[in-house]
Amino acid sequence: MKIHHLRNATLIIEVEDQVILVDPMLGKKGESSPSFTFFRFKPQRNPLVNLPDNAAALLSKVTHCLITHLHPDHIDQAGVEFLKANQTPVTCSEKDEYKLKSKGVNISQTVNYWEEVDFLGGRIQGIPAVHGYGFAAKLMGNVMGFFVRFPNGKSIYLSSDTVYTEAVHKVLTEFKPDISVVACGAAQLDLFQPLLMRTEDILKFAHNAPGKVIANHLEAVNHCPTTRHQLTELLNKSNMLSKVFIPNDGEGKVY
Repeated sequence: MKIHHLRNATLIIEVEDQVILVDPMLGKKGESSPSFTFFRFKPQRNPLVNLPDNAAALLSKVTHCLITHLHPDHIDQAGVEFLKANQTPVTCSEKDEYKLKSKGVNISQTVNYWEEVDFLGGRIQGIPAVHGYGFAAKLMGNVMGFFVRFPNGKSIYLSSDTVYTEAVHKVLTEFKPDISVVACGAAQLDLFQPLLMRTEDILKFAHNAPGKVIANHLEAVNHCPTTRHQLTELLNKSNMLSKVFIPNDGEGKVY
């Protein structure tokens, strides 16, 4: 299995003859969405950076797509147009099917929370995700993580935008994924509590993950203040840096 990090939460998973795109935010710098904050952090249009130079070559190989939720930093208009142009088969939450179909996206499969179904010769299960602490989560709507077990036996947990919950803990400690992906940007709006895991929960996630961890959702949207350097220092102080991969945009790694 090879995993390529493109930008923010957008990644590509290569497993044998399958190339799976996850959460396609594909717009040019500043063209996907307005600023997410105006007071807490510097207002800037998103994304803050362009896609890496190797993105087009990787995207040309895509055979399938997974979408965790419909926020514009996970699927923007450019992502929709890419999926439509290629009629890429998409797997998503049952709750997002109608909106994606109304945009012309080719929904080949939907998943419910805790439901395990066939997926590209392996199995996939929808995992509940809570996008924020307290009242903030109610504003963010439904989000779905995915636990995928591929035919070669390797498994990956795409936790998506979530805080640390009992569901997250169950997947890490009972399902025991080989690879776990966690959003580490500490996203915040101008009001309310953070939308993603705080420092202590990122460390808890890394500690409880049985296999390797990939950190994403960094340095690409204006409401995520955590930098790669800050996360590196945090993990180093906690003796967990060797367990967590913090990829640069465009970087890939074989697992």
